[in-house]
Amino acid sequence: MEREVKIRGLMMDPATNTPVVVLKEMQGAGILPIWVGIFEANAIALEIEKIQTPRPMTHDLLRNVLMGMQVMVHKVVVTNLREDTFYALIWMEREGQMMQVDSRPSDALALALRVDCPIFVEDEVLNNSRVVSAAAERATNEELRKWLENLNDEDMGRYKM
Repeated sequence: MEREVKIRGLMMDPATNTPVVVLKEMQGAGILPIWVGIFEANAIALEIEKIQTPRPMTHDLLRNVLMGMQVMVHKVVVTNLREDTFYALIWMEREGQMMQVDSRPSDALALALRVDCPIFVEDEVLNNSRVVSAAAERATNEELRKWLENLNDEDMGRYKM
């Protein structure tokens, strides 16, 4: 099953200095962060801010080609998360025939913004993302606990109790 989401924001991950697109469920509290490339983040940001460029950017070109071929984009769906890589499909229709095209989520999101179509995420992706996030948080907490346990008096410095 798919859940509709909206782009909640675009931010920089301070740990990796990589852009992150944050998707939020329309009917629920689920949040899905997707790390993207700088150029894709720029394409998404330009459209969010409605900034016009002097010449068409790649995703504008794609929109123009699809419109010229009378192809209607129905939706984009983030379909999978495997080995820390997200996958997406763009669902399109031409002359009554439905087609799906494999895409990076960042490109699918940039296109969705330009054609004003809904964005969805598969339940399994949201659930797996939560499991991965929880596992990462547990691992981080465990690493912190071990580090604190192994501190000696010199490491504590002037803050000894």
